[in-house]
Amino acid sequence: MPPSPDHIRATAEAYLRRHPDEQQLLAPLFTGLASAQDPANRKTFPAHVTCSAIVLDAADRVLHIHHNATGKYLAPGGHTEPGDQNLVHSALRELFEEAGIPDHVVAPLPGFETVPLDIDVHDIDANPAKEEPAHQHIDFRFVFRLTAEHRVTLQAEEVSGYDWRPFEETASPTVRAKLALLERPARS
Repeated sequence: MPPSPDHIRATAEAYLRRHPDEQQLLAPLFTGLASAQDPANRKTFPAHVTCSAIVLDAADRVLHIHHNATGKYLAPGGHTEPGDQNLVHSALRELFEEAGIPDHVVAPLPGFETVPLDIDVHDIDANPAKEEPAHQHIDFRFVFRLTAEHRVTLQAEEVSGYDWRPFEETASPTVRAKLALLERPARS
């Protein structure tokens, strides 16, 4: 069963307690949650939920995956699926599917076990081939630390490259700003 509207609402509300100034940004999410449609379903329009994994390595670099559909380097992520128990599970499943990194070699940063580092609302162009109108993705971005060395193995159908970037070069400006606020572990 995919993440329920109640779970999505609770997660978004926990996030907004940390970032109350983003209430207006998340208005499309709360509008969707008030409707009868499932906000986790990829066919719910005009907006639906997606999940991403912000992965930091031991050198505090951020994993970026080249997504073929957009031509951009972004965090591993995508739509929720019926088997996802919650939003974190969805992000971890996408991380494994796109980058081959299993959930047992990452750990959420302390304080971010169930609350995303960032939630972004962005526009998606219409895709007539998939019979999708222009719509919005409401992307719940969870942050994890790589806890063991693991090789990135790409899913060739959807992604075609990867890059580990320093905090300062993270593709998303909102993720970059929020990562900059995190306490970094001391280096020896």
